[in-house]
Amino acid sequence: MQINLARIMLRSSVNGPGERFVIWVQGCPLACPGCWNPDTWSFEKRWLRNTRDIIEQIRAAEDLEGVTFTGGEPFMQAAALADIGEAVQQMGRSVFVFSGYTLDELSTEKARRLLSVTDVLVSGRYDQTMPTSAHPFCSSSNQQVHFLTKRYGPENLLERAEAELHIAANGQLVLTGFPSKDWLSHS
Repeated sequence: MQINLARIMLRSSVNGPGERFVIWVQGCPLACPGCWNPDTWSFEKRWLRNTRDIIEQIRAAEDLEGVTFTGGEPFMQAAALADIGEAVQQMGRSVFVFSGYTLDELSTEKARRLLSVTDVLVSGRYDQTMPTSAHPFCSSSNQQVHFLTKRYGPENLLERAEAELHIAANGQLVLTGFPSKDWLSHS
């Protein structure tokens, strides 16, 4: 199965608990004002990859806690991500998903399949008028964290670094995480 990606980060410690493989999907119909990743909104083909190749790349990575799906909107490619998520869980690793949809909106069969392999879901549209730092993985106070399995609880998500700066193979700088305005003004 093919998946349309914006980018992949082989290792990150700010996109969920522990060291994580991060997949940004391409395409989001929500287009939240102030979104951190507006380059991922378009549904144009950006970087098509076979899910089997991504699964093998994850399998080869050592010492990963799990995988994070973000975007764009992960539930726009729920079937492909569910395939990856199933393999990740079979490896004994966790799945963390960021979605602009609320849990109630995720009612399709494909969405339910992705939810069935998700340990933690952060849901809700980003609202730039409601910024928050109350939860390390929510950007606005309307967003909610759902523990869908017993693998994690609130105590597992208390701490994380604000942001990371990575240098891609092509020299591009990639800032990821949840940098505060203070962090951005001093970087």
